[in-house]
Amino acid sequence: MAESSKKMSLMGLTTLVAVNMMGSGIIMLPTSMAQLGAVSLLSWVVTAVGSMAIAYSFAQCGIYCTRPGGLSAYTEEAHAKSGFFLCSYLYFLSLAIANVAVAISAVGYITSFVPWFGSGAIPLFIGTVGLIWLTIVANFGGPNITGKIGAISVWGVIIPVAGLSIIGWFWFKAEVFTAAWNPNNLPINEAIGKTIPLTLWAFLGMESAAQASDAVEDPKRTVPLACLFGTLGAAVVYVLSTTVIQGIIPNPELANSSAPFALVYARMFNPTIGTIIMVLAVMACIGSLLGWQFTLAQTAKMTADEGMFPKLFGKLSAMSAPVLGMIVCGVLQTLMALSTISPNASAQFGKLISLAAVTNLIPYVTALTGLLVIMYKVGVAPAIYMRNSAVLMVALAYSFYALYSCGEDAVFGGTLVLAIGYLFYGSIAKFFVEPAPPKLTGAGKP
Repeated sequence: MAESSKKMSLMGLTTLVAVNMMGSGIIMLPTSMAQLGAVSLLSWVVTAVGSMAIAYSFAQCGIYCTRPGGLSAYTEEAHAKSGFFLCSYLYFLSLAIANVAVAISAVGYITSFVPWFGSGAIPLFIGTVGLIWLTIVANFGGPNITGKIGAISVWGVIIPVAGLSIIGWFWFKAEVFTAAWNPNNLPINEAIGKTIPLTLWAFLGMESAAQASDAVEDPKRTVPLACLFGTLGAAVVYVLSTTVIQGIIPNPELANSSAPFALVYARMFNPTIGTIIMVLAVMACIGSLLGWQFTLAQTAKMTADEGMFPKLFGKLSAMSAPVLGMIVCGVLQTLMALSTISPNASAQFGKLISLAAVTNLIPYVTALTGLLVIMYKVGVAPAIYMRNSAVLMVALAYSFYALYSCGEDAVFGGTLVLAIGYLFYGSIAKFFVEPAPPKLTGAGKP
């Protein structure tokens, strides 16, 4: 009884899931979505349903497959050892790309304090790379420091965004929202499709929800419900905050803003409040980036421990930090920032999140399909198998639609990266196959 009381309740885990997903994912979205107008809000509904189905399916994977490895372990259940490698490899790259996008978000807000960062492509690149390396070096202190900073800083974005969802309606003007509805006169289905990568970006990270099953009460009931409620809670905040901001800030002004939430608070109250929101947003982005740098390094370490990434990724310092691996990750992110260099933070942000979505969705698909094998192995009841399979089909349908919506350039880039991954695995595959039996010679030869 005492042990049970120390475990996390449904409410606690639901809150954790929502907080983990929100992070810095929302911070630049109003500007990016304003490029198409308020009609883009409809994509939140599609993404919320798809994300809840994905989160629920991953929760079921975590309940019935308790081995370490997360998405890669689920993938291996259906797609063997090569699936484990390709899932880890693509997920690793998606995190690296996402980290660059988060750094760009932070620089967008810092520009208000240091205008030089917004004066061209080179200053934006310098600011982005500076933040990347700052958060990497900060991670040298080990996971304990990273966790403490992240747990505090994440509220710097959650409080303003959630607060706007509640109080922003007092400043909401229907005529401003109506004028922003569909300035480009796009067909509804096209507008939804174009913004799916943006809304999906805000939900990335839901796959981590099933990792806490050992620390919660009645995990078979609590984990799936928390995934659903947590994802739904985040979706409500996303929809309300991005809707209300479209009814306060005129669309042309919002579309060109590098700090949309700071802008709306300055308009609602005064420039001082806007400045405070900017400081909180920068803190939240840096804290979020700090945590995702750690996750990136740990993903590489886990794969190195399986013998699939170079051993240097698995070497730990005295502070239990994979320092060498982090340095390599920093170099990779610097090259990514250079390859997508742009004078406009929002434009560069949009390119990166489409590619991040593609390289994340492929591991989602491979891991989700592993649920069928996982359920077969543990022998779940027919009713549970049918229920989970139905939800799985929704999750996969959304994943395929989201892949299509990411556009030709992002899908082409993701396909090229996947093809290179097969080359990498082919070079190490011999280490994961049984050696051939020795040939018989002499008298024993047939």
